Amino acid sequence: MKRKDNGLLYGPEDKVSYFQSGLLGLQHVLAMDVYVPPLIIAGLLSMSVVQKTGFLQAAFLACGIGTILQTKFFMKLPVSQGPSFVPIGAVAGVYLANGGPNGGMATVLGSLIVGAVLLILLGLSGIYQKMINTLVPALVGGTIITCVGLSLLPSALNDNIFKATGNVGQNIEIAAITGFVMLLAITIGIRIPQLQRLFRVSSIIIALIAGTVAASFMGRFDWSSVNNAPWFSIPQFTSFHYGFHFSLPAILTFIVIYMVLTTETTGTWFAMSAVVGEKISKKQWNQGIIGEGLSCFFAAILGTTPMTGYSTNAGVISITGVASRRVFISAGIWFIILGFFGKLSAFLSAVPAPVIGGIFSIICVIIMLNGLNVIRYLDTNESAIYILGIPIVLTMAVILVPSHLVNSTPQIIQYLLGSPITIAAVSAIILNLIMGDHRPETGAIDEPKESKKTVNHDTKLAATK
Repeated sequence: MKRKDNGLLYGPEDKVSYFQSGLLGLQHVLAMDVYVPPLIIAGLLSMSVVQKTGFLQAAFLACGIGTILQTKFFMKLPVSQGPSFVPIGAVAGVYLANGGPNGGMATVLGSLIVGAVLLILLGLSGIYQKMINTLVPALVGGTIITCVGLSLLPSALNDNIFKATGNVGQNIEIAAITGFVMLLAITIGIRIPQLQRLFRVSSIIIALIAGTVAASFMGRFDWSSVNNAPWFSIPQFTSFHYGFHFSLPAILTFIVIYMVLTTETTGTWFAMSAVVGEKISKKQWNQGIIGEGLSCFFAAILGTTPMTGYSTNAGVISITGVASRRVFISAGIWFIILGFFGKLSAFLSAVPAPVIGGIFSIICVIIMLNGLNVIRYLDTNESAIYILGIPIVLTMAVILVPSHLVNSTPQIIQYLLGSPITIAAVSAIILNLIMGDHRPETGAIDEPKESKKTVNHDTKLAATK
C-alpha cells in the first residue's frame, strides 16, 4: 500500500494502471450530480428537448475539458470541474431580461466570456495568491472546509431524498440501501487488507450499482429515457449557434457571480489539499485561478453554464484513498465521452436521486470532518471559537432562511444568499481580521509550525493548511 502516513493508497503523483484509473475515474463521475444544474437551467429557460440535450452534452464536455486542464496543466491537484448551482438564477434572469429566446442566451454567454477572461487575468497578475496568503490562514481555511461539507448536507438529504420526486418512504429505503452497501464495502476493505484495493477503492461505484438495482426493482429507474436516447450525437446549441452579445449590466451581474464562484472553489481547493496532505504552493494558487477561468471560458464557448471546482471529490478521495491525478484525468475523459454518447449520458441522468443522496450525504460529513481535522492541532486562542463558530451559524442561517425573505432582497444579495459557502468564507475572513492571531506561521500557504516533536498522520494532515 502507498502513502500510509496520510491514509491514502495512492497519492496525487502515484501511477494507477490505465484500466483501474478508467474505472475509478468513472466512479468520480457517478458520484457527481453535474447534470442537475444544467437540467434546472434548461427547465427555467423552457428549452426544447433537443436544446436541453445539447445543453447537457455541452456541460459534460466543459466538465471534461476543465477537469483535464486543472488536473494536468494548471492546479496540478486532483480537481474535478463541474457546474455550480450559484449561477442558476443569474442565467435565467439575464436570459429573460435580454430577449429570452431572441438573443437572451447570446447576452448570457457574452457576459460569461468577459468574467472568465477577468479570472484568467487575476491569476496572471499574481494577486490571487497574495490575497489568499493574507486573508485565509489555516484557521480560516479549516473553517471554510467545514462549512463546505455542512452547506452541502441539506442538499444531499432534502433535494436527493426527502424532497426528491417519488414516494418519500421509498426514497429513504433506496438511500439507506445505497449508503449501507457503501459502508459495508468500506468495512470489508478495512477489515480484510487483501481486499482493500477492491472494496475500499471501488466502494462508491459498488454502492451506486446496488442502489440503482434496488431502485430498478422498485420501478424507479426510467429505462425509456435511455432507450430513446441516440448512441452518438454532437451538441447542436453552442455559442456558434447563439452568438455573443455584450451588455454592461449583465457583465456586472456575472462578475459578482464569478466572485462567489471563486470563493467556493477556494474552499474546494483547501478541502482537497487537506485530504491529500499536500500544501498548495504560491504558484498553484495563481495557476489554479487561471485554470478556473479557462474552464469557464470553454464552457461559455460550448454554450453552457460556468464550471468550478467540485468539493464532492475530496470526500470521494477520503473514502477510497485514491488521489492519483491520473484518475481525475480519466474522469475528465469520461465527461468528454458523455458529451458525445447520448445513451450513456441518459443512463447517468436516469440514476434516481435517492441513490446519489445515500452516497452524497456521507461524503458531505467526511468533507466537514476534514475541515475540523485541519483546525484540531492548531495553536489557537479563545477567539478561534468564534472564528469557527459564527460562520457555521451563518451557514445554517443562509440554508434555513425562508425563500420569501431571500426574494425580497436586491438581486446581488440574492446571489450571495444563494451560496452559503461564500457567506461562511467572507464572515470567517472578517472575523479573523478583527479577532484572529496574526502570527506569520499561521498562513494558509506556509506550513504552520508544530508544537510537538512527535505527531501522528492526522497532525501532518492538519499541518498542510
